[in-house]
Amino acid sequence: MTTAGPTHVGIRVRAILAGVLLCGVIAVGLPYGEFVLNGTQMGLNSSTPAAFFLLFLLVALVQPVLGAIRPGWSFTRAELLSMSVMMMITTAIAGRGFVSIAIPIISGVGYFATPENDWADLLVPHVPTWMTPQSPSSIKGFYEGLSEGESIPWGTWVEPLAWWFVFMIAFYTVVVCFMVVMRRQWMDHERLLYPLTQVPLSMVQDGRSPGRPFLRQPAMWVGASVPCILHGINGLSHYFEFIGTLEPSHWFTLVPNLVTLHLRFDCMWTGLAYLVNTSITFSLWFFFLLAKLEQAFFVRIGVFNTEGLDIFSHTSHTGILSHQVLGGMVVMVMLGLWTARRHLWDVVQHVWRNGDRSDAEELISYRVAVIGVLSGVAVMGCWLWSSGLSLWAVCLFLAAAFIIFFALTRMIVEGGLAAAVQGMSGCGVLVSSLGSTALGVKAVVASGMTLAWAGDLLVFMMAPCANGIRMLHGLGRYRRRILVMMALAMGIGLVGGVATIIVLSYEYGANNYHGSWAWFAREPFRFAANLARNPTGPNWDGWLWNGVGAV
Repeated sequence: MTTAGPTHVGIRVRAILAGVLLCGVIAVGLPYGEFVLNGTQMGLNSSTPAAFFLLFLLVALVQPVLGAIRPGWSFTRAELLSMSVMMMITTAIAGRGFVSIAIPIISGVGYFATPENDWADLLVPHVPTWMTPQSPSSIKGFYEGLSEGESIPWGTWVEPLAWWFVFMIAFYTVVVCFMVVMRRQWMDHERLLYPLTQVPLSMVQDGRSPGRPFLRQPAMWVGASVPCILHGINGLSHYFEFIGTLEPSHWFTLVPNLVTLHLRFDCMWTGLAYLVNTSITFSLWFFFLLAKLEQAFFVRIGVFNTEGLDIFSHTSHTGILSHQVLGGMVVMVMLGLWTARRHLWDVVQHVWRNGDRSDAEELISYRVAVIGVLSGVAVMGCWLWSSGLSLWAVCLFLAAAFIIFFALTRMIVEGGLAAAVQGMSGCGVLVSSLGSTALGVKAVVASGMTLAWAGDLLVFMMAPCANGIRMLHGLGRYRRRILVMMALAMGIGLVGGVATIIVLSYEYGANNYHGSWAWFAREPFRFAANLARNPTGPNWDGWLWNGVGAV
């Protein structure tokens, strides 16, 4: 028995339709599960668990049934991989990757402006009207729910969402094209492991693959039973008081009430660590413990970072470490690009070279990829400039944001991390490096709005995209259909996820969602209002600690 169907057939239209259906399930299911059911968040990290869960159901349940009815009906390996990548992309958009954070931010400034915080006078005049819904009654209904008989005011949302979609399409174009460019360097030259891709690749192995099929491996079922039993018991404990919880964890106190070390048995991380080189896992442990000890040392001697940046920049008692992480990321990216210099020069030459091309196996030709990166960055830059950032601030912000994205993606691709967060956000880097006085209130507000897509990076598009392009390697002959499927997945994630949240909010009221909704909605404006009232200059201590991290 194999998990993939006939291998001589390409990617058929029905596979595209099946992928669209599965992406629709994710686009609707992620917001509904998070905000209405308050259940497990299946799109909370860059391993895109919702995508892999549906892939498992597809391989374990649907595929055998289709094969039993008629062998030609089962999906091919190329189709399964393409549908998997579609689901990964939608998962990275429809949840915390964009939609679940962007919609609170887009709608929040008008609703949460009060006489006490004075946002109406301090911030609202600096927010472009095309970025946010302008009808107070529509926003009130969004947060408090509609009365019986009222209809959803879709017209209020059309203009701001259209402009945000333009920006995100440009951003995703840059991400896909850049990851296509880096695929050969990371996979062929540096031979990175891509640990997060190993399980889905094993699921869809075909008859030509050596070894026992995925679903017939006893060790797989034994391993899968552990989290099922553990989380099943913990889930039942919420409904039946006589069932206790199983929480294999322990807190160690390094500095009372300030610095703790939390050791916890996590099934997912344990399984992923099995796929990673031991030298890498040792490095992760070593530097994590070193950072904890450094944090405890600074707290003991009373050294704190007092910057008033956004919450995603982690500038409280861990602020010094955040700057060090940023410096380390800059060096990591610079070394990575230097190592890839020959490959990147070859890519650039493909822009004008007609013969002797080496990009036949890629999803996109290098010429198109380079043009896509440049045009996408240009659109992003114009959009950010229109939102209130000066051109030089746009350049610095985009450089910082893409350094962070690139560094985190490299960590996930090489280290198999399900999630990795930045030390500072691009917004925090901009304000810390230059100071709010040099930027002005309008630019500070505009930088705060970037937290919608460059703030909380538990899940972000670049990492699933890198893993997806690795999974699709070797399927270049189907590139046109694959690119169509990827574009459909992005569109479903954006439009489907946003539409689902809007419908749910007017039905149930966004005020009834869990606390992080209001937190996300307020954070950019709390941050901007604080800097508007208390202007700052460049943080020279931050520059120093950036240098320490770089060293």
